[in-house]
Amino acid sequence: MAKESFDKEIQFLRMLVLTSGAYSRQQFAERLGISVHTFDKTLKKLKEVAATLQEQPPEAQAQGFTDALRFNYYESADPLLLFLFQAKSLKESESLRISRILAALNGGQELAIKDLLDICCSGLDPESTFPDEKTIRGDLKYLQEVGAIVRGAGPRPYRYRLNNDLVKQLTGEELMDLFDFVDIMANTQLPSVQGYLLRNSLKKELLRQDVEKQAIEPFLYKYHYYSRILDEAHLSTLLAAIKSRSKVQFLYFSPKADTSYAAKSTNPLFERDSSGRPETALPLKIVYDHQYGRWYLLTHSKHLGIRKYRMEGMTQIEEGEAVTEELFLAEQSALEQQIATSWLIDTGRPVTVRAKFLNPQRSGSARNFVKERVLLQGQWGVITEEDPHFFIYEITVNGTTEIKPWLRSFGSSCEVLAPRQLRQELIAEWKEILDYYEPF
Repeated sequence: MAKESFDKEIQFLRMLVLTSGAYSRQQFAERLGISVHTFDKTLKKLKEVAATLQEQPPEAQAQGFTDALRFNYYESADPLLLFLFQAKSLKESESLRISRILAALNGGQELAIKDLLDICCSGLDPESTFPDEKTIRGDLKYLQEVGAIVRGAGPRPYRYRLNNDLVKQLTGEELMDLFDFVDIMANTQLPSVQGYLLRNSLKKELLRQDVEKQAIEPFLYKYHYYSRILDEAHLSTLLAAIKSRSKVQFLYFSPKADTSYAAKSTNPLFERDSSGRPETALPLKIVYDHQYGRWYLLTHSKHLGIRKYRMEGMTQIEEGEAVTEELFLAEQSALEQQIATSWLIDTGRPVTVRAKFLNPQRSGSARNFVKERVLLQGQWGVITEEDPHFFIYEITVNGTTEIKPWLRSFGSSCEVLAPRQLRQELIAEWKEILDYYEPF
């Protein structure tokens, strides 16, 4: 994971991709809550980051970044926004040291800290600041944490080597099979930055072995949320806070806010109001909505009850004071009780939903894909009645807001029987859709 926060770049890229260049520079800046100058500076920085990750001639790099921002329905296997994690958002001095360390270890040999210190200091400008042994130790610790290197066996002084055993010990056929598996899992299961990074590393190794690109990418994924992996930048901080039972402070922008980011004020003379809302909360649970590609943070307190935050609106997250284990467990228990029958995170009044699902009208022993999907996705709901032509599904949930899109996704194969209000809401929605398609 990145060593530094890049909240601004996350919001910047999300808006660029989702709007596909529909806004002017001024509109982008206003929506983000930054100046046009900062917009231009951030775009230049991102192009520089992209250039370091794209093996292209300099004149093609800027155009390549622009073309990548334009969504292509048939080329969505490589998630563009992942390059922020690939770049690690390192400072220039850190990037130089880490690059030299990895290049030195790339030959397969094991090197000690003093050897790596000499390599990092060689060739530097005499007037520049030279790294010390403590700095190199910090870099090595970071590279171990992200899995790039491992410490070799043996006594002190410890020696380090690249952690590339996986790709070096596999045959070409085994490597291709592993890539296909990681490719499918990373694009169809719970999104994971580590999964995409592993996919990218395996792809590069296959290309080094002169495997044709067409053979490497046999699959295309259409149901793909670009922004979902961006919010994973917050997971490490929030999961660490949950583990240590610590509160977090952050600036929150709701989905309805006019802006999605606010720069930190560094000069009180030019300080301006932020539309973000400062929050302090005890994180208890993180929920991922796979249908819409959204991450949620759930908190609970005696005075405010359950508070829900969309992680895409959380910026400037910092870990705060810790609470007692007893208080944390009590808050967590209260939260679990209130969302026990939530389809996702709804906290409305419990209501029983009954729906009639029609079986596919096919002869022979064709699979009943409607029933299979209901059994797979229907959570704790049960089938209470079955007939050759239909079955009745029943579930008690906290409100109907979150289950409605799921029921609606079955189209004409689903008829809501109860509650009456949900049935009337769906009838009104289908009538509205029908009006759109009536002939002139």
